[in-house]
Amino acid sequence: MRAKTFAWLAHLYTATGLLCAAAIAILIVHGGDASFRLAFMLMAAATVIDATDGWLARRARVKDVLPRFDGRRLDDLVDFQTYTTLPLLLIWRADLLPGPAALVLVLALLASAYGFSQSDAKTDDGFFLGFPSYWNVVAFYLYMLEPPPAIAAGLIVVLSVMTFVPTRYLYVTRGGSFARSMIAGAVVWTVLIIGVLMAPADRAYTLAVVSLIYPAAYLLLSAFVALRA
Repeated sequence: MRAKTFAWLAHLYTATGLLCAAAIAILIVHGGDASFRLAFMLMAAATVIDATDGWLARRARVKDVLPRFDGRRLDDLVDFQTYTTLPLLLIWRADLLPGPAALVLVLALLASAYGFSQSDAKTDDGFFLGFPSYWNVVAFYLYMLEPPPAIAAGLIVVLSVMTFVPTRYLYVTRGGSFARSMIAGAVVWTVLIIGVLMAPADRAYTLAVVSLIYPAAYLLLSAFVALRA
């Protein structure tokens, strides 16, 4: 009974991401800068949950204790909301892609659905195959940096296409190359992101630019690994 309780609590921890998703949806519908910033805060919280629930599930031995409940399906359900549908909705609601340009969000949505449905999207040696649907990160930088719509739309198209290309991207919470240093960097990056969201507009832009160092390093190291393979 103790083991089952621990296992259900591990699944409940994963499910708290759905509570974040519900609150994010409300904030996006409400609209306005304060609501959007708080929505990004909750996306960050959901990302922290996603980064740590796997460790907890393994400690609880959920597959052995609760073999009829698939925690990975629950995790994917939460992730598709907090990494894809809600960030894309925020991009649309914040009018970051005005007019017909917003249609590229449909491409991102379909590409992400493809990525989540691939049985080999996550490799056993700690990598994603194809762009790993980090649309929450994309939405954050598009919102904070406000690039021209043409550049924003072009970025979304490129990343959507890269979802279909089986190139390796670091999956740092599953080990593999550079995992420790990237996890340490992720902690600093998360703190910096919170600082961006709490800062006034003039300082937020500068901090957001500085924070780009981490995602840039992630992409460069992923490319290095892909070329070396």
